[in-house]
Amino acid sequence: MIIGEIRRYLRDNSAVRVSRSMRDTAYRAMQIKEQLTAKNNREPTVEEIAEIMDTPKENVVLALEAVVEPVSLYEPVFSDGNDTVYVMDQIGDNSDDSSWLEELAMKEAIARLSDREKRILTLRFFRGKTQMETAAEIGISQAQVSRIEKGALDSIKKSI
Repeated sequence: MIIGEIRRYLRDNSAVRVSRSMRDTAYRAMQIKEQLTAKNNREPTVEEIAEIMDTPKENVVLALEAVVEPVSLYEPVFSDGNDTVYVMDQIGDNSDDSSWLEELAMKEAIARLSDREKRILTLRFFRGKTQMETAAEIGISQAQVSRIEKGALDSIKKSI
């Protein structure tokens, strides 16, 4: 009875109204996620959760996103003392045509790079590796990684 009262309170006192079935789906998905995490010692994928629930993965994602509390646009994301970054600063406006032109220019500029430059940029910016980690993986010095990275970025900037 106490658990039921707590669930009812949480369901009825949130900022955004979400249907009961959507909330039930989300809570069941969270329970399954906890069970799988404990069992496998890793975060389960959405596909794994959806398979156990016998529900399309899109429904699981929608349900989990529906129960997340809304965040203010003025919520600070990062602050280093005097310069604060808010959620609003991280939201872009995709209503103009320049974004796809910039994307095409970027793709063309990257296509002109050598395979070595592409690999270094991939390791550094898409896989989040440090220059030292990148150097160890490729088999060159950190200074060489730094020079190649700087040259590749300068080449991309000039092309754009």
